[in-house]
Amino acid sequence: MNIGQASRASGVSQRMIRHYEKIGLIPAPLRRDSGYRDYTDSDVQRLVFIANARDLGFAMTEIGDLLDLWSNEYRTSAEVKALALAKADELGRKAEALSAMRQSLLHLAEHCVGDARPDCPIIDGMARRP
Repeated sequence: MNIGQASRASGVSQRMIRHYEKIGLIPAPLRRDSGYRDYTDSDVQRLVFIANARDLGFAMTEIGDLLDLWSNEYRTSAEVKALALAKADELGRKAEALSAMRQSLLHLAEHCVGDARPDCPIIDGMARRP
């Protein structure tokens, strides 16, 4: 299948497919006599795997590690579980940081009258050292 068909089948944009090929997450597909890329069903399955891993927050290098495990019939589920738990912990820390930032903004907004005057506790709060 051509890149457009692979894109539709996987839900990954053509631009990202080219990028994944460039950085080595997917192997370079064979080329037709016309020069067009020719993707296989296994290429599409790999693209779906990458898209799902990205949706779960994994970085490209981590996705490379996951792909290595996926293709390794001797992998242990413990290796995969360790990567998943490490990512879950990282996402938890990020969620806590985002929640703290949200609370800070809400606190600043609560103290702002929000009228036509130039006085603004939000701006004043951002100008102070934490």
